[in-house]
Amino acid sequence: MKGHVFGAVLAAMMTVVGASSALAQGEENVLRWASRGDALTFDPHGQNETPTITALTQVYEPLVSRDAELVLLPKLASSWELVDPLIWEFRLREGVTFHDGTPFTGDDVAFSIERAQGETSDFRPLIDTVTEVEIVSDHVVRLHTSVPTPLLVNNLTDVFILNRDWAEEHSVETAQDFSAGDENYAVRHGMGTGPFILELREPDIRTVMVRNDNWWGLEVFEPHNIDRIVYTPISNDATRIAALLSGEVDFVLDPPLQDLRRISGAPGLNVQQTAQVRTIFFGLNQGDDELESSNIRGSNPFADVRVRQAVYQAINIDAIQSRIMRGLSEPAGVIISPPINGYTEELDTRPAFDPEASRALLTEAGYPDGFEVTLDCPNNRYVNDESICQATVSMLARIGIDVTLDAQPKSLHFPKIDNRETDFYMQGWGVPTLDSEYVFQFLYHSNRPNNGTGYDNPALDDLTNQISQELDVGVRNELIAQAWAIATEDLVFIPLHHQVIVWAMRDRFSQPVVSNNTPQFYMGRFVEE
Repeated sequence: MKGHVFGAVLAAMMTVVGASSALAQGEENVLRWASRGDALTFDPHGQNETPTITALTQVYEPLVSRDAELVLLPKLASSWELVDPLIWEFRLREGVTFHDGTPFTGDDVAFSIERAQGETSDFRPLIDTVTEVEIVSDHVVRLHTSVPTPLLVNNLTDVFILNRDWAEEHSVETAQDFSAGDENYAVRHGMGTGPFILELREPDIRTVMVRNDNWWGLEVFEPHNIDRIVYTPISNDATRIAALLSGEVDFVLDPPLQDLRRISGAPGLNVQQTAQVRTIFFGLNQGDDELESSNIRGSNPFADVRVRQAVYQAINIDAIQSRIMRGLSEPAGVIISPPINGYTEELDTRPAFDPEASRALLTEAGYPDGFEVTLDCPNNRYVNDESICQATVSMLARIGIDVTLDAQPKSLHFPKIDNRETDFYMQGWGVPTLDSEYVFQFLYHSNRPNNGTGYDNPALDDLTNQISQELDVGVRNELIAQAWAIATEDLVFIPLHHQVIVWAMRDRFSQPVVSNNTPQFYMGRFVEE
């Protein structure tokens, strides 16, 4: 096993060195960047996961995007308006072509939205109210909805537009079924309209993209000067930072917190940080009659809110913040962060760390001797994810809950959640719409793939549906407050903290840090020396 790990790291480093050689020869401006974990797929509708979206957004584009301040930004749609409570009209940007030179038209929009609505798409909840994409002309489309959908524009920021002809040619009219292990042509190839063209896709080894000289955005935004992007996933923290310090990579998305001072003090390097629109939390299987990984038969401890409360109060979040996160996190009492509509400071308060109270709650719930359970944790997705889980295992042991930790790469971890094959798991959630409805739709609503808890509350489902349809802002915000009151009382998830983004890069490269942790490299530039 050690030899296998060393070989993988060596291969990753050799890839980076190869990219470095091209730059050294002065042929191109090559952006070499790294992070812990690769995109899960290159199918534009396969996985709604931030690192995957980060890769996709270089090649594909949505109708609407966000700028560095997360303000809505016209992309393939030049403008939009609500022409009827059930009809959104989008005027499409003219003169745009796909990477193969095919003109972009409303037909590609209709095809992509229908594809993203398919059963295997991970983006279906974002656009499930769309009943028809009416092609008014090549550059005007109307999205008809079954009910008023005030956030439809916000929801479209991660729905990428794919070329219909290319998809049909390669038999990828349907999105990849990632949870089932499906593989299709779009997983390793791409055909978008974006600033970079996918040249090579080797999952978990490297991804290479080249500049799209015909990108429409070169005439709209400040032109970037990146000729080629080489992405290398380097899971080992020490190896990843060694590559940055030695000059083999220019940009690291997730520098280890323990190395930040060293990076900041190194010549030619700098560190940027900002609060992230992402909260880390634990999910607990409260929907099944029994926990598969527990020694308790005939009942499910997590189905009792007192047990969930016991877990909550047994986690010393201040210790995690200071010792594991080195101060770069904000303890959370709710799984949304301040920029998101519906957030309040009152919601974002935690009960006091109190192991004695936790033990009393377990006894009251009928588990005086605790119980056994497995905690599923990613080891290459969130900042210090495995270390947080290890600390949690020790904390819960003190109240009698014997936790077995199963830490795996995210490609193995997330299908467990989607397929409801986990009793206790870590998850993080960003909110691209900047609205609470997104969280309720994906995480709390019954029968959603991302709801790995089995939580099923018809009252909250009904409120979520009302929130999705309400056009009056005041009424809508009151509905959101009611929904959060139910969600927090039921304690469906155990909040941990709001993450802080830290990026590290060479001084010769400039990239604005954004709070959604999704760099769009057309905003980056190599600095003239």
